[in-house]
Amino acid sequence: MSGYPVSFQKPENALKRAEELINVNQKSAALNALHEVITSKRHRTWQKTLEKIMFKYVELCVDMKRGRFAKEGLIQYRIVCQGVNVNSLEEVIKHFLKLASDRAEAAQTEAAIAVDCEDLEATNTPENLMLSYVSGEKGKDRTDRQTVTPWFKFLWETYRTVLEILRNNSKLESLYAMTAYRAFQFCKEYKRVTEFRRLCEILRNHLANLNKYRDQRDRPDLTIPESLQLYLETRFEQLKVATELELWQEAFRSVEDIHGLMTLVKKSPKPQMMAIYYAKLTKIFWKSENYLYHAYAWYKLYNLSKTYKKDFTAADLKLMVSCVVLSTLAVPPYDRKHGAAHFELELEKDRNLRMANLLGFSLDPKRDTREVLSRAALMSELNSKNMVAGATPEVKELFQLLEHGFHPLDLCARVAPLMASLAESAATFSSDKSSLPDVTLSDYVPALERLTILRTLQQVSHVYNSMKMPHLMKMVPFRTFDDVEKLVVDAVKFGYLQIKIDHQNKCVHFGSQCLESERVRNHITILAKRLNRVQQLIAADLNVEKAKPPVKPTAELLHEIEAEHQRVLARCKIIERRKELQEQMALEQEREEEQKKMMQQKVNEEAERKRQAEEARKREEDRIRRDIEEKEDEEARVLLEQVQRRKGKKGVKIDENSKLDKRQLMEDALSEQIKERQETERKLQRLNKQLDHMERARREEEVPLLKALHETNLVEDKNWFEAQQAKNAEASRTQWEEDVKEKARMVKMLADKATFQAQVMERRAEEFARREEERAERLAELRQFRKTERIIRRKKEFLRRLKLEEEERIRKIEEEKRRAEEEEAERKREEMAKLREEQEARERAEREALMAAEAEERAKRGEAEEREAPRPAAGGDRYQPRGAREEPPRGGDRWQPRGGRDDD
Repeated sequence: MSGYPVSFQKPENALKRAEELINVNQKSAALNALHEVITSKRHRTWQKTLEKIMFKYVELCVDMKRGRFAKEGLIQYRIVCQGVNVNSLEEVIKHFLKLASDRAEAAQTEAAIAVDCEDLEATNTPENLMLSYVSGEKGKDRTDRQTVTPWFKFLWETYRTVLEILRNNSKLESLYAMTAYRAFQFCKEYKRVTEFRRLCEILRNHLANLNKYRDQRDRPDLTIPESLQLYLETRFEQLKVATELELWQEAFRSVEDIHGLMTLVKKSPKPQMMAIYYAKLTKIFWKSENYLYHAYAWYKLYNLSKTYKKDFTAADLKLMVSCVVLSTLAVPPYDRKHGAAHFELELEKDRNLRMANLLGFSLDPKRDTREVLSRAALMSELNSKNMVAGATPEVKELFQLLEHGFHPLDLCARVAPLMASLAESAATFSSDKSSLPDVTLSDYVPALERLTILRTLQQVSHVYNSMKMPHLMKMVPFRTFDDVEKLVVDAVKFGYLQIKIDHQNKCVHFGSQCLESERVRNHITILAKRLNRVQQLIAADLNVEKAKPPVKPTAELLHEIEAEHQRVLARCKIIERRKELQEQMALEQEREEEQKKMMQQKVNEEAERKRQAEEARKREEDRIRRDIEEKEDEEARVLLEQVQRRKGKKGVKIDENSKLDKRQLMEDALSEQIKERQETERKLQRLNKQLDHMERARREEEVPLLKALHETNLVEDKNWFEAQQAKNAEASRTQWEEDVKEKARMVKMLADKATFQAQVMERRAEEFARREEERAERLAELRQFRKTERIIRRKKEFLRRLKLEEEERIRKIEEEKRRAEEEEAERKREEMAKLREEQEARERAEREALMAAEAEERAKRGEAEEREAPRPAAGGDRYQPRGAREEPPRGGDRWQPRGGRDDD
């Protein structure tokens, strides 16, 4: 990557070289030199010089707007600092952020224009460049924009780079949160909507990866309170900026992120944060026109503020109660999913479950959430807690008129001045405005007007069958007929009202005329019930005239009823027991099938694993065999080339088409090497003999010359030695004479020297005595201190032993107590088991007795029927054989027409 060819042994040399290059205005070469040092594997041990290099490196990256270089350098420096000095990485990143922010702000201040680029990550297309040059924009403005926009792009890239580097570092969580906060402020200050969405998505991906790979080293642990607080503060800041930028979709996703963090660690944040959470939810639900959950958000905020806010004044409490009541009144009084398809209802159910979870409600997924979270349920909560009494007088009167009053003709006239006072109201909270939403009561006026119109129409429908349109519009002065018509269509669509608008006659009909309406269907049902009752009254007179069947004694009837009741109970028990047995058998069968499936799956997995291992082993053997064959082929080829070269030197030609294996080639090469070695040895022997003869002849010739040279050297050495002896004697004599003169001069100062020496020795003796005394005092103090310390240590050791003995005694007592409790529990379990066995035995005996009684009763009933069979029928009928007579059904005589009976 780098074009700088020099490799530095020490980082200091690279830093000096970079400064020299910067001085001669070669910043690119200086950046490349520092980049080589930072990315080099030689310098992977942290030292102070590397920190200085990084400071200079990020300064060059900012000056030259090299974001990619900065990212690579910071990643390498993070690897170096991760286990040694993380604070150094933090300082470098802070310096990098400060430089980028300062340069972007300076460019913005100097140009004094706003950045109008929609996307800082988008590249300039040829079309955009042509349009910018042919447009009528002034030259200075275009130049300023071309100057400011690159710096803002670089600043945005800086934020992304730092967040990417710090996302998996548990030691720099605070710096990660601070960078995210500064990025949020950048988006808010310069209205960067696109970048804010990307930033939210980046943070969301970081959190998802953190939860996915939470077991990796140096990952932040969200179960630690400090880490969780940092992440929650970041998400709350994201929520605030999203609401200020009016990005309601991102705000809702931020709320889901906060709720996900709260459910992840099973711990609720601080009350102040929860107040901000519900305050932002009120805005989000209001903007999405989800008035029901908007009211519930106000209700949760009211409960939280009333519980935890100590500085909550009476005026603030009254204002918040008014907001809760008005938001509840703003909820439409009908269900908008009335008559919807099943698929839409399921989607609405899932959506309601999500909203309820965000508001802190735990609902059963199988139950319809519309029954739990509804306008009626919220109204009942307000009435049960008497919250309306704490609202302002206008809100109380408005609630009374719309919910409990019946004024069909002048309801709108009564409500209009109250709404005007709400529209003019400018009440605000006086305590802790950061955690409470901005209150504007006039926002609720349109929703209250819609509710007033619906209540008016509902009350008029109970009094009138029809009404002229002009008269109706006089009753609703604050809306046009088109608005009223839209409200009527929605109310009729969702089953709240039954109204028909006749535009031809300019009148409104209340109540539906179609046969499929609910009212007609109810009338038909009521008519059928009443006709059935009349028929029963008419048939009562006929039943009186019938012959009454013989009445059994009361005691016998009670006995039969009791016996029948016991049989039914026994039958129910048997059926329940059979159901339980069938369920147990089904569970056992499912469990066995599951075990068989698991065993079969394990067998299949084991077979698959063995097959894969066998295939891997075979592949490894084939690979090793191929490697060996290739290696042998390569060695054979090399040997063949060597043989060809050797034989080629001697003039021997080898047939290239002949096929020789490795063994034959090695044997030929070995024999050739032996021959060459023998030939070489013979040559060396001949050369040794020749050299030996030459050396012997040379030494014989130089012997007389060496003797003559030795005699000459002896004479010269003797003369030089005598000259040196005379010279040394003269120098010694001169030095002795000078020393005698110096001694005579120094003898005069001998007395002064003795006096000075005595004074010095006396001072040193006093100093030595004083230091001896100080040393003795220090030793005594140290001895006393160590003695005191030893006594304290022994006392602490004694107390520790006493504490351990007391803990051991308490532990033994607790163990004995726990053992006794376990024995008592075991004894109680055995007693309960015996009692259950006895109860089962009694129930079994009772069932057998009931079955025996039932069999005996059936036998008695059969005998009684046989005895009564030949008797003639009551009323004088003739005797008929048993097979020819039709018996009436059990349970009483059938009804017969009046003329169908035979009277005697």
